[in-house]
Amino acid sequence: MNKIRKGDEVIVRTGKDKGRRGTVLEVFADGRVIVEGINLAKKHVKPNPNVGEQGGIQDKAMPIEHSNLMVFNPKTKQGERVGFRFEKDGTKVRVFKSGDKVDL
Repeated sequence: MNKIRKGDEVIVRTGKDKGRRGTVLEVFADGRVIVEGINLAKKHVKPNPNVGEQGGIQDKAMPIEHSNLMVFNPKTKQGERVGFRFEKDGTKVRVFKSGDKVDL
């Protein structure tokens, strides 16, 4: 059960992008995550006139390990740990360790 899901706003804990925030675009099964605007690499692309694609150098988002990310809590304005809790009706919800529910 992954604690970081697609669409979550996360903050980077370590690395060259430490302190930056972004939205999760994709989560892989091996624990890597692609975050919008984080861990960008330069990709050299050849032009393809059949598709109308222009050549040049483009920025490409590369995967980052999920252990280097924390879910951003808008109430406290910082990253927090996430856990799970069962409600009285039996549904399982994600909660911040500070006690706030994650609204998704």
